[in-house]
Amino acid sequence: MKKTKYIYNPKTLRYEQHAIPIVVKMARVFAFVCACIVTAFLITWVTNVLFPPKINEQIAAQNTQLKNKYAILNEELQQVKTTLADIEKRDNNIYRSILEAAPIADSMRQQQATATQAKVLNTALSQAQLVANTQANILLIKNRLAAQQQSFTQIEKLLANKADYIAHLPAIQPVSNKDLSRIASGFGLRIDPVYKTVRMHKGLDFTAPQGTPIYATANGTVTKAEYNPTGYGNYVVINHGYGYETLYGHMVKVNCTPGTQVVRGQLIGWIGTTGKSTGPHCHYEVHKNGEAIDPIFYFYNDLTVEQFDKLVKLAQASNQSID
Repeated sequence: MKKTKYIYNPKTLRYEQHAIPIVVKMARVFAFVCACIVTAFLITWVTNVLFPPKINEQIAAQNTQLKNKYAILNEELQQVKTTLADIEKRDNNIYRSILEAAPIADSMRQQQATATQAKVLNTALSQAQLVANTQANILLIKNRLAAQQQSFTQIEKLLANKADYIAHLPAIQPVSNKDLSRIASGFGLRIDPVYKTVRMHKGLDFTAPQGTPIYATANGTVTKAEYNPTGYGNYVVINHGYGYETLYGHMVKVNCTPGTQVVRGQLIGWIGTTGKSTGPHCHYEVHKNGEAIDPIFYFYNDLTVEQFDKLVKLAQASNQSID
């Protein structure tokens, strides 16, 4: 039964029924609810501080354990990246250098990934940041490994062709020259024997008696076996592939025809003095990608280090050419 409240009114000298305004009622209800909420929050906070739930302890322990594992994982990732960088360095500076292949740029190795710096682990680092950092490192390594795998596949193909490349590389002297006495004129500016002016001499002159054998210095295909009365006389040009060509001039007789397949050391003609020549000799040139280069650096197959040094000094002597 609802109780009715009465208040004494001194003016009327009577007890009158007291009516509470609705606004006051609502304010009292609101205050009561707020007091309940604050009390519940305080009780919960005090309880958690004094008596932390086991589930929170377990989560905290798991977080600490995960961060410790991440630190170990990140250290291992850095070791893998260091090892991979060493492999990439050897790939570019040794393997590809030996095989005369262009190095792979770092941008190609990393592809779309960018290097991620290792972050300092602390309690403020979120799980999302840890995962993102690890994923970025793994993606970078995967891309670099994929590029390195492609590089090794290419190197395997280059190695398979290396034996063929070496066989087609000019590597011996065209004339037997065991005592190293037959080089009369080297590569470079020399005095022309006819015009007595300084001209570029694009090869080496090997002097020897007429009829001395001339040999192919590498495997290849004869592209020219012609006669030029004002130049090389009877001469032969061999295409060795890989950008290399050799020329043998002033022969008394040629022992091959265009289209002939020759191997290193095969007889292709005999020394003579045909064409523009002042004495029996073999004029020998080496061309790489259409440019004449010094043949002296392609005699390493049949010379010791001491013999090669002596031959270089003889070829560098400033003198008059024979053609």
